[in-house]
Amino acid sequence: MEAADRGIARWLARHAPAHVIGGVRRLRDEADARIGRLERRVEEIAAASAAAPLPPAMSVPVAPPPMPHKGMAMDLMPPHKGMAMDLTPPHKGMAMDASPPHAKAGVMSMDVELLEEEDDEGDKMVGGGLKMGKERVKEMVMSGSGGWEVVGISGMGGSGKTTLAMEIYKDHKVRAYFSDRVFFQTISQSANLEAIKMNLWEQISGNMVLGAYNQIPEWQLKLGPRDRGPVLVILDDVWSLSQLEELVFKFPGCKTLVVSRFKFPTLVTRTYEMQLLDEEEALSVFCRAAFNQECVPKTADKKLVKQVAAECRGLPLALKVIGASLREQPPKIWLSAKNRLSRGEAISDSHETKLLERMAASVEGLSEKVRECFLDMGCFPEDKKIPLDVLINIWMEIHDLDEPDAFAILLELSDKNLLTLVNDAQKKAGDLYSSYHDFSVTQHDVLRDLALHMSGRDSLNKRRRLVMPRREESLPRDWLRNKDTPFEAQIVSIHTGEMKESDWTQMSFPKAEVLVLNFASNVYYLPPFIATMQNLKALVLINYGTSSATLDNLSAFTTLSDLRSLWLEKITLPPLPKTTIPLKNLRKISLVLCELNDSLRGSTMDLSMTFPRLSNLTIDHCIDLKELPSSICEINSLESISISNCHDLTELPYELGKLHCLSILRVYACPALWRLPPSVCSLKRLKYLDISQCINLTDLPEELGHLTSLEKIDMRECSRLRSLPRSSSSLKSLGHVVCDEETALLWREAEQVIPDLRVQVAEECYNLDWLVD
Repeated sequence: MEAADRGIARWLARHAPAHVIGGVRRLRDEADARIGRLERRVEEIAAASAAAPLPPAMSVPVAPPPMPHKGMAMDLMPPHKGMAMDLTPPHKGMAMDASPPHAKAGVMSMDVELLEEEDDEGDKMVGGGLKMGKERVKEMVMSGSGGWEVVGISGMGGSGKTTLAMEIYKDHKVRAYFSDRVFFQTISQSANLEAIKMNLWEQISGNMVLGAYNQIPEWQLKLGPRDRGPVLVILDDVWSLSQLEELVFKFPGCKTLVVSRFKFPTLVTRTYEMQLLDEEEALSVFCRAAFNQECVPKTADKKLVKQVAAECRGLPLALKVIGASLREQPPKIWLSAKNRLSRGEAISDSHETKLLERMAASVEGLSEKVRECFLDMGCFPEDKKIPLDVLINIWMEIHDLDEPDAFAILLELSDKNLLTLVNDAQKKAGDLYSSYHDFSVTQHDVLRDLALHMSGRDSLNKRRRLVMPRREESLPRDWLRNKDTPFEAQIVSIHTGEMKESDWTQMSFPKAEVLVLNFASNVYYLPPFIATMQNLKALVLINYGTSSATLDNLSAFTTLSDLRSLWLEKITLPPLPKTTIPLKNLRKISLVLCELNDSLRGSTMDLSMTFPRLSNLTIDHCIDLKELPSSICEINSLESISISNCHDLTELPYELGKLHCLSILRVYACPALWRLPPSVCSLKRLKYLDISQCINLTDLPEELGHLTSLEKIDMRECSRLRSLPRSSSSLKSLGHVVCDEETALLWREAEQVIPDLRVQVAEECYNLDWLVD
């Protein structure tokens, strides 16, 4: 019965119309949102009607943030309704009991501290999104087993982390839960950790640390303060794991809330990631900065104000800085600001300085390689997912990185909130045999603008990256003005609509190693200057149009002798000629959403002559692919073949076993595939075989046990596979099998004789993420 239920669930997941599933999910989300609003409203009414609590005894140690003026007496009473108290957040690196000195040079605020202008600014700032975040963080800090714990708030620079942390610090329920034993400390990059730790301990314990070396006795740290009870320590602007490890107190009942751009998974048990503001909240923040009120004034152009606010993409820092820069400016300046922002330009020097001085700190502290990789991300269109395979490949080509090093840089940028990994890419793409083309990354538009700004500091012809920030119908005018002088760019990125031969002009790119062509059209004429790019190593063509595009000027490929990588997306490949000039250095071909069959059907081209060094072939979502040309089996250099979501593919070439260097074979989500050729068992170097979601595959070759190097098989959702070959027990190198629960039973006998075999029952996961652009 359970098997029947699972079968029905799988059928529904595969065949239910997308609009039905989407409608159900939308109704559910709307219901959750309405219930959430009702619950919050009830809580607000209850809180408003409750009497103010009596202040606790003065003997309880309290550590409010410092007062904003030198020499002013500090009120040690905790904040309560009706009591006047300045809650200005502490300055960076400042001791909690000290009067605030003037800001030191080189130490800049890492987040927009939206509370700094008025005492009640925080209450104004709390929109629906921030309220929800506040409730999530309150739940993290006010729950636990009674031991010590570290929880976190994480997000990119300017996303409002400090604002949220201060809301937690001021919250009456939080202060009551911790009996006002709540301490706020800002760390910064160059903080004196020993002094900060000692100062915090003195406030927590109520004792002065005395001794020759002013060190906290280890026995005190283990036992905790004399006054038992929970303690909350809020550490704002933490920059490294070493800083955090030094400042975490590990006595029972101590909860540490770390606020950082970075994630520290080895120490932080739970993390709330900051969400960007929705349209209504963003407009409110923008209006407060631009007009000192919550909404657009009647005297202002409402449409224009909304357009400028929308360009800030929900980032609190950008909303405040840009809004303040336009305060009391005439309409023409607003229109200019809107136009410049839409092109990815700064609206003024002051806007650029204020915004970037807060954002650039995240980048300037990176190592040179990591910083350069971050700047490369500006070469991709805004609001589009960046194929992870393309990004990793570009980094490998132009920065001389190995694949694991490039992936490590990707994770570092993700941990620093400088990019976002989509669909759990950090966990899944990090698998030893994973395929990057299944994953993608995104980047906030403000971070992209930062990358463009930092890349554009040199003159146009001297830039290392020559990028069109936004899609245009033709080449930028400043490019055309400078066309007579060679461009020194290493990466060239062009984003246009349909391009005819007459739309191009001859330009020189003698140092270009990467060319990214983004366009949206049914016909696209390849730029003539490709033929002069003698150092080109990676070529990426992505069509964002609604149907596949036909390419003209294919003869440009004939001169690309150094080309190593080719990515074609939503392209109609022409029929392959019998002879063509070999691309002797081409190692990697990726064909995504392409129309292929007319180009391959009946082709007599000798692929081994055209691509003599090809090592990696990826074909994804090419639904008209019915068969592969047999000459593929002559490319002896092939190490990896990945064919996925090709629904018309029925079988693989009979002589596939001739690929003696092949170590990875992926043929997944190909429902028409009904068998593997017997010759596949001759692949002595094959380490990974993926046949998952091949629902019509009924059996495996009898000589499967001859794959003596095979280490992993992924065969989930092969529902018609009822038995395994007897020789499967001879797979002595096999260490990991991923399959469904029913298939796992077939491997029980093999588990007895294969010493290190682990059979993993895959979790069923059906979603429509692949439909999202």
